[in-house]
Amino acid sequence: MPDSARLRVVRARRFVKEEMTSLRQLLATQAPVLLLDAASMRVQAGLLAADGSARWQTSDEEAGVGIFRCVEALGFDLNEVRGFAFCEGPGSVLGVRTTAMALRTWRALALRPAFAYCSLALVAHAHAQQDIAVIADARRDSWHHYTIGGGLQRIPAAELSGHLIMPGGFRHWSPLPAGVMTASYDLADLLPRTARSELFRETEAPDAFLHEEPGYATWTPHVHRAPATQ
Repeated sequence: MPDSARLRVVRARRFVKEEMTSLRQLLATQAPVLLLDAASMRVQAGLLAADGSARWQTSDEEAGVGIFRCVEALGFDLNEVRGFAFCEGPGSVLGVRTTAMALRTWRALALRPAFAYCSLALVAHAHAQQDIAVIADARRDSWHHYTIGGGLQRIPAAELSGHLIMPGGFRHWSPLPAGVMTASYDLADLLPRTARSELFRETEAPDAFLHEEPGYATWTPHVHRAPATQ
């Protein structure tokens, strides 16, 4: 199957509505919540209270340093946190997986619920327009593509059309599509605007978002032998 056709059939991972929760509902039961987002080039960490107020720290250092610098700068007792929230992507896979590693470690020390959200869905719901598509580079000349009506897909670059926006601070390797606009990825601004939107899902295994599970080919080892001589 050609790559373009294969990408067209990789559809959205449709989140079941009853499994989703809003930030407002999450904070009502789990606050204080530590939220971490390393999907962009800027690490963002927030300590969120039940009334919706938050304290934020950001870092432009790489995620393996920036996450822990932000948490330290927030100046709270990690044992008092009742839940975690994190961005599972799309975005920097290294940043997301570093965040997931930290959450898995902290949950092993004291089990608390973890909730994942999609970076592109957050931006789309903050703009709240059906005709907007939020995109991020998926490499191999393809793009992550999210719309409120269509969910999250991965599509070939040649099929991008319409009103496109990309979160600020997201890296890209492919040329930007014509006419694409940049949208703020400032969580201190985006989260209050989407507090009633059902964007969070609980997960037992924090990790980076994948459109599909990786497949593995079997390999049968052979002993290397010198070529036969005449």
